[in-house]
Amino acid sequence: MGLFPKGITQFNVTDDGKFWVHLDQACNAKFESELHYDRNVSGSLSYGKIDALTGLEAQDLFLWFPVMSIRVDVPSSGLIYFDVGAAYKQFSSSLFETPPDCVAAIPDNDAADSVNVYQGQAGKLRYQFDQENSGRDVL
Repeated sequence: MGLFPKGITQFNVTDDGKFWVHLDQACNAKFESELHYDRNVSGSLSYGKIDALTGLEAQDLFLWFPVMSIRVDVPSSGLIYFDVGAAYKQFSSSLFETPPDCVAAIPDNDAADSVNVYQGQAGKLRYQFDQENSGRDVL
């Protein structure tokens, strides 16, 4: 399975299922939608689930949402679910058969609708309204 992109330099898994993965650099990988990986990703492994994830975010439209867990309910279904807080994003497991290439993450200063996507602390919604360039005053 290729849930993690190419470029892993170190990893560790403890007896109780806790793990961490270290990448060369923070990067973005394209599956059906774009995923952002911080340099360090960690979580907890159990049967059919990766829980307590930090360092992984999924893009939906122009916003980034933290991926809190990844689960497979029925392995024969071929579906993987990413928990992004308010909803689950569903992906075909075939998308993850081969680890993807990961492109260095560069903050986007010219995002549509004056939304600047930036690298933030994992686990928080990563967007910022650009009041200077919006042409509207915010009270």
